[in-house]
Amino acid sequence: MKIAGLPEVYLGTKKNTMAIKTIIEPFRIKMVEPIRMSSEEERIEYLEMAHYNPFLLKSENVIIDLLTDSGTSAMSAKQWGGVMEGDESYAGSRSWMKMEDEIREQTGCEFILPTHQGRAGERILYGHLGGPGKVFISNTHFDTTRANIEFSGSTAFDIPIDEGKKPSVEHPFKGNMDVDKLEELITQHKPLNIGAVILTVTNNSGGGQPVSMANARDVAEICKKYEILFVLDSCRIAENAYFIKHREEGFENHTYKDIAKEMYRLTDGAVMSLKKDGLVNMGGFIALKDPELAEACKNLLIITEGFATYGGLSGRDMEAIAQGLKEVFRPDYLKYRIKSTGFLGDNLHKMGVPIMRPTGGHAVYIDAKAFYSHLPVNQYPGQALVLDLYRKGGIRAVEIGSVMFGKYDENGNLIPSPMELVRLAMPRRVYTQSHVEYILEVFQELINEKDKTKGVKIVKEPKFLRHFTSHFEIIE
Repeated sequence: MKIAGLPEVYLGTKKNTMAIKTIIEPFRIKMVEPIRMSSEEERIEYLEMAHYNPFLLKSENVIIDLLTDSGTSAMSAKQWGGVMEGDESYAGSRSWMKMEDEIREQTGCEFILPTHQGRAGERILYGHLGGPGKVFISNTHFDTTRANIEFSGSTAFDIPIDEGKKPSVEHPFKGNMDVDKLEELITQHKPLNIGAVILTVTNNSGGGQPVSMANARDVAEICKKYEILFVLDSCRIAENAYFIKHREEGFENHTYKDIAKEMYRLTDGAVMSLKKDGLVNMGGFIALKDPELAEACKNLLIITEGFATYGGLSGRDMEAIAQGLKEVFRPDYLKYRIKSTGFLGDNLHKMGVPIMRPTGGHAVYIDAKAFYSHLPVNQYPGQALVLDLYRKGGIRAVEIGSVMFGKYDENGNLIPSPMELVRLAMPRRVYTQSHVEYILEVFQELINEKDKTKGVKIVKEPKFLRHFTSHFEIIE
């Protein structure tokens, strides 16, 4: 039946052949938060007060905050509606039941332990599995993962594929683990000494790059062969599923959620910071298949986090999590998420800014060593770029290089990180295209004056996770 006055394309009787390229945000804005537009002179003063560490800046003095995508998402109307329905019972709340059911259905794990965030899950699981003499192997450990492992006395090894250590090289799955090196390390350190093999998806410290299903299968097969625990760090599992569907043969007709389920099924368990692909501001979990390991972790959870049915979370948090884990796999959302991040990365690339290619899912990673080629690594070019971004445009980013991962030898000389990156992490459902265009304009200003940038030095630092609280000075 035709309705008078409407073109056939609107009736579903004719294929829409419109070649619209713009990816619009698949949501409407119902509430806004004002941004204070500071001046460059003010920001220079703010940097001095923060000892040239962006973590020590006040958020009210930041124009665009790309420090992290963790816990910085905007929640949906349904999530906020769930907040009003949160069951705050100490034990066995219905909000917990909703969260547990959703996680169990996705992961295929029988035992689900809630935590207040991902690093709490890491501390419980890797603290129990670790200790002096133990070894953990990953495609790339992130900062808190490595810190929790090393704090227990264990050693953490990163074995990304070679392409993953070369920012300019194009490869569809640069987040993959080097399976040949995995077997070498297992043989060298003996299977009994391996605390766990951890596959991080997407590979955050490796430039937000995805991991293929084929690589996950290879890692699972090796772990099964040597009877080693295989853990999925699944903070960005939905984003990783997007890349598998669109880049890996055989998954074209799979849903994003089914791809995620298939990857979970390869493992012995998972840890997740729900502050990423849970689309919430707080939360995490441990999911396990082994009842004995789960019981040991549950005991630690109750001692340090809370009872086993809330684990440091309020009922309203758990309601928002249960809904967020559904929304994150929606095709329109994931298309917008990946394409909007790609818009920033692709345009920076066209401008001549050296970035980790191809653009990852949650962030754009600048190759600061190439951008500021006149600065040696012991003057921390990544930190220098972070400071310039804030000074010039009020943009807060984070260094992922030798400040975050560098170590010292016995003589106190810097052992640099393999890469000197700066991460522009995009909060989910927060910024629009005009914000991204502003970021591009700021980078153009930095390109025009980059030879004037000076290096930085560390003048105060803690033993672990120094990037959070270290003090810096400009090298004059």
